[in-house]
Parts: sequence; structure tokens; C-alpha cells
Amino acid sequence: MKDVIKEYNSIWDYSVEANDDFIQNYEDFLSKLVSSSMTQSLIFENPQKPNYIIPNRMQKRAMENLDRIRSIGEEKALVIAATGTGKTYMSAFDVKNFSPRKVLFLVHREEILKRAKETFETLIPNQGISFGLFTGSNKDKNADYLFATIQTMSRYYTEFKPDEFDYLILDEAHHATSPSYQAVIDYFKPQFTLGMTATPERSDHINVFELFNNNVALEVRLHDALEDELVIPFHYFGITDIEGIDLSDVDIDDMAEITKRLKVNERVEFIIEKVDFYGHDGEKRKCLGFCATVEHARYMTDEFNKRGYKSICLSGEDSVESRSTYIQKLENEDDELEFIFTVDIFNEGVDIPSVNQVLMLRPTNSPIVFIQQLGRGLRKHQSKTFLTVLDFIGNHSKTFLIAIALNGSRYYDKESLKVAISTGFANIPGATHIQMDKISQERILEQIDNENFKSMRYLKEEYFEFKKLNQGHIPLYLVDYLKYDGSPDPVKFIDREKSYLQFVAKVEKDDHIKELLLDNAFEGALKELSSKLPLKRIYEFVIGKYLLTNDSVTVEEARHEILKYVDDVAVDSVRHAFEYLNQDYYDNVQKKGKLKLFDHDNGILVKTEAFNRVLENDVYREYIEDTIMYGLFRYEKEFKTVNYGVPHFKLYEQYQMIDTALLCNYRKIHTAFRGSGLLANENDFFLFIDLHKEESVEERLNYKDKFIDQNYFQWQSPNQTSQGTERGKNIIFNKDRGISLHLFVRKYKEIDGQREPFIYIGRGNTVEYEGEKPITVKLELEHEIPSRIYTEFVEKV
Repeated sequence: MKDVIKEYNSIWDYSVEANDDFIQNYEDFLSKLVSSSMTQSLIFENPQKPNYIIPNRMQKRAMENLDRIRSIGEEKALVIAATGTGKTYMSAFDVKNFSPRKVLFLVHREEILKRAKETFETLIPNQGISFGLFTGSNKDKNADYLFATIQTMSRYYTEFKPDEFDYLILDEAHHATSPSYQAVIDYFKPQFTLGMTATPERSDHINVFELFNNNVALEVRLHDALEDELVIPFHYFGITDIEGIDLSDVDIDDMAEITKRLKVNERVEFIIEKVDFYGHDGEKRKCLGFCATVEHARYMTDEFNKRGYKSICLSGEDSVESRSTYIQKLENEDDELEFIFTVDIFNEGVDIPSVNQVLMLRPTNSPIVFIQQLGRGLRKHQSKTFLTVLDFIGNHSKTFLIAIALNGSRYYDKESLKVAISTGFANIPGATHIQMDKISQERILEQIDNENFKSMRYLKEEYFEFKKLNQGHIPLYLVDYLKYDGSPDPVKFIDREKSYLQFVAKVEKDDHIKELLLDNAFEGALKELSSKLPLKRIYEFVIGKYLLTNDSVTVEEARHEILKYVDDVAVDSVRHAFEYLNQDYYDNVQKKGKLKLFDHDNGILVKTEAFNRVLENDVYREYIEDTIMYGLFRYEKEFKTVNYGVPHFKLYEQYQMIDTALLCNYRKIHTAFRGSGLLANENDFFLFIDLHKEESVEERLNYKDKFIDQNYFQWQSPNQTSQGTERGKNIIFNKDRGISLHLFVRKYKEIDGQREPFIYIGRGNTVEYEGEKPITVKLELEHEIPSRIYTEFVEKV
């Protein structure tokens, strides 16, 4: 009901009354249309609400961030968003906002160009702006807004003045690291450059983030796109493969053997039966089938054609023209072609908006590839309202990777995955529906139970699978993991070996990397910075980034730098960050084990001599920069620009007990800020709660910490607390006494032998209390817990 009312109100707020003025304006517009020879290019803009096409939530956020980035003097930015989320419209909205005199829109492929031009013409009409193409066959050189292919522009760019264009847009910006792009980009000097990409992958070892001065205006991955309704929902059916297909003893990478075992007539019959049973949305079926190898794709094509299902096999061996022809045939409502079987050419970059069915016909060995293939059918199109996905799940040893891909969170644990499976992935936003048959569900749950996601064996498998997607290059940098939706979380590798490079050296047995780490100062600096990942506040790393290129920084200068990333920050928090970087709050063990990078004196922070020496080495410096940039990128993605104040807590974020010391500006040794379930700093009380106790049966039965519902929580104070003490009064009369009770909850203390983080569920206020030593209180939560998080806490698997 709340969602319905919210949606109604948003439509109401945007609506205008069709009064006499509105009707008169519209009549005037119609009379112009009759007399105008430019009938096609005029669009009615309501003077009361001039934005006849309004930006979606993603586009609004991107524009706000682009404005903020420009306001601090930056001239470049990158937007990362899944295919189909409206990046081209977003760029047109921002151009309209920026009002440049001339624009250059550069693309890698010509088929995108005309659509981009039409988008701009639709969004920026009636302003006397001319739009033109600059391609092999069109040379509208004098157009105000010029849409060009890189192939053509790289031959003719010197015919333009370097400052010809005020605004430069690079679509598919991950190609911008190529020499042809580099020459063009280096030549032009626009006021602002915007890059857009679905996958910011590194090519030729040049980092695409660096091309845009590490300014990421927005990152929208699959779950964000579903939540914001930027793509259509999908109906996923996990279907247990036929009994005759046994993959239990096959190496997941042995595609030749997998192909041999999948080429079974009985399986083809089974797939066709399910294809017909589950159907598709739309008049004509337009289906992509993802196969194990080209041989497998050809086999499926032949067998489907034999049975009267018009199919074609497309692979990297086919020409661009041939692929384009068959894609058009599939999209054509009157053509007989219904199925394209392929291996990987549609993983990213090739766009077939009207696809309404996807078949997963090979075992999933990578969450990244699974998400890319799923994404091929999620584009909005007038012919469909949802995508049907049929996944034929075999008995191979890595079936659980499907659950990781569908769960959508890079930061998962065993328990959250099991809850997701048992609840039909209720955590996925929107109208998406996921259903696995009982056998597949049980098979996956059993595999998850038997897998240790923290073990070195598992981490190595994750790492090497990611390396394959990195074209076999060693992924040396943390920012490499920001490339793909579904990438592993590299902080797990850091937790294992104290720094990412240490982990790579260990699993690769690489002598060159090992040699780098022989320098104690470099290794110490990496460990010191890595120990702070993932960041829970951004201040320290912003200051660290500034000091990479400056000798010193004052509190005011630091605050100015931090305000480039967040809406506001208190001066006292900046001072606390200086003190923290000076290791004021480290105990003796921490000081002994970590290199000191910064010195703080009289309100000024400087680099230590040891850290300066590390930064003088270009190779060392690159890895230090990578660690800092990864921290900043990940923070921006998870926390955005919000000023969370002090304490610096974000709802439903993960925290360890010691994090709270940093985030409440605690000015004593931080390692002392742990122990019992209740810690305090002035008027902030932090309640750390384990829902499932691991002590004796008697203690478990007597323990009364629990969710009453999504709005109320029952908590027991430490055993020695009585109602008459100051602490007791602060708990039971917290609101009257100005005491904030912050609740941190976790389901289990440990999973797979590793300590679990707490989830911050916000502040609670005591509404009922009873008992002595301990006091049992009923807390009303200031924020109703979202269903998906509540389910994860209370669901028993």
C-alpha cells in the first residue's frame, strides 16, 4: 500500500491541471505545426513543466554528481551503468543542463550513432541547434552537435580546432584506452568530457578510470537497475537437467568434455519441452541460447532446425555483417527465425532489445558471465514486459555459483546465500521472479554447506576464474575488480594475506612480485593502507590521496578535499582523521607491526620519510595509488555523498566492533573499544547483539535478544546492570536523557571459523522495561527494518 501511495503521489506531483492556459498553449503549438515545414522536429513543451521527458532516478543521480564534480573544478567523469539503463538519455539531459555551444559524441560502432542523434534531437528540440553525423558516408562537419565514429574522426580530427567542442562524450568508454581514441582525446580540449560504459575493463593494461581523473559520477549494476526499474524484470526457472547428463566428475574448464556430454538427443527434447512449457512474453519468440562451445552451439542449432524450430548459430567466427543480418531477422516480427545459439559474442556490447527468452545451456562457472548473459535480455522494449530465463542446472561441482550470481551482492556469506535460496531470492527488487525446482535447490544448498568461502582453496578458485576473464593477465590491481558486475570481493584476499599483492604473490608463485615485497617499507605501507579496507568513512583516504602529490596538508585544506566527495564534514572529524593517520589510537602491538605513513604536528599532516621513499619508486607508487583509489571508489559506491555525521553510521551497513571507535571520534586507544555487548562514548550507547548464542544450551534458552517484528526489538542489558544505576536509567529513560541507543545485530558470531560483522539497524528507544540484572527492554526502532534484511535475520535454514 505504501508503495502504491508513493507512486501515486509522485505522478500527482508531476501532473499539471489542464486549465484554459494549458489548452491555449497547446492550441498555439498545433497552429504552428500546421504552418511549419519542420513538422517532424517540433515537439510540444509545456511551459508549466518544460521537461516533457523526465530523467529517471539513475539519470538524476548522475546529473547531480556531474554537477558536483564540475563545481570543484574537475573536467572529466565516468558513468558506469548496465546496458539498457538509459546512459545516452542521461548524457543528453546533462548536455541540456550544461548548454554547450558545440558537442562531439564519439562511438566505437556506427549502429549506435543514429539512435544517439535521435535521442538528442528528441530531448533538445526547438533551440536552433543543428545535429549531424560524421561517418564514412556522412560528413556534417559544421553541425553544432556532431555524432562521429572513432574510425572516421581518427582520420579527420586535425581538420577541427582543438577547442572546437565544449563538451565531449565517449560512449563505450572502455575502448578509449586504444591508440586511435587516445590521439583524438589528446587533441581536443573541451570544457568537459563524459565517459559512459557498462564494463570499465582495462585493455592493454591502461586503466580506464585514470583517463577520467578517477572521477566516477555513478555506478549502476544489475540490482540497482532492477530496483530503479531501468530494465525489465526477469522470470528465472532453475530446472534440474536430465539424469543422463553426468558432470559430477568433469573439470568445469574442460569444455571439450562438457560439450561431448551435453550433445544428447534426449536433452534436446527435454529443453524444447521446457521452452514450450514456460513460454515467453510477446507475439514472437526471440531467444538467445548460451552454449559451452561453438561445436555445442552448432549441434543445438541443427537439432532445433530438425524439429521445426527455426535457428541459427552465431559465433566470433561470423562476420559483423552476418551477425547483424541474423539479429535483424530475429527482431523482425514477421521472420521465422526464433533462436540464436551462441557461446560468448553476446556477453557484452551486442544489443538485441527485443529478446524475450534466454536459455542457459552450459554449466555456470562464473557469476560475471552469468550476469552478462542474463543482461542481454533485460533491455526495455515495447514488445515485452518481462524476460523468461531457463537455466538447465546439472550436477557439476560449482552449481552454487548460480546462487552467488542471482543474489547480486558482492559481499555475501554462507548464511545469506542459504536464506536467499530458501526464500526464492526475495531480496531481489522489483517484479522479478526466481524459482528453482526442489532438486536444484537442495543440490545448491548442500554445496554451500560443504563449501568454505574463506578457505584458501576457494579463494584461489575465485581468483583464477577472475584472471581468465582478465584475458589471462594477472589482475595486479584492486581496481580491476570494479570492472564487472559479479566480480569477487578482493578484500577477502587482503584479509587472508594482509595485502592484495601478498595474496597474488602467493597464488601465482611469481618471483617478480615476491621481489617487490622484499622492500619492507613498501610492504609495510601496503599493509597499513590495506588494513583500512573496506572504508567506513572516506576522510583518511581522501587526505592520503592529496598527500601523494603534496608535501603537507592543513585541516582546512583537508576539509576542502573531503568536500569534493561528501556533502559536508565536521572540522572535528577532520582533526580526528589527522590523529588517526598519526596512529594516535594504535596500541603498542599495532605500532610495532605497521609502518607509520604520516606525521601530525600543529594542525599540519605530512608524509613520513619512510613513506616518501616508497613513493619515489614509480612501481611502488602505482600500487599505493591503486589501494587508495580502490578504497575511494568502493566507498563512493556504497555510501554515496551523504554526510552521516558523528557517529558516522549508515543503516544496514556491515561493521566490526572496533569500527565504531573510529566512527564516533573516540579519542582513546581504539582496540580497547571491544568486549561486552554494550560500549559507550559520551551520549552514544552501542549495543552489539548476537541473535544465536554459541554457549551452553541453558544460556541459549535464557537469552532474550530477539526481533519482535520489523519495528520492535527486545534486548537484555549486561547481567550486572540494575534499574537504579546511572547506566540503567540511561537505558530505560534514554530519550528523556538524550542518550542514543545504536543497535548492531548479527545472526551468528562466526561462520566457517571467521568472525562475522554486525549489521547497523539504527537507533532504538525504550518503550517498555522489566527485571533487574539484567534489565529486559523493548525498543522501538526509529527505522522499520526492510523485509529482505528482516527475513535474513529471522529465517532458519
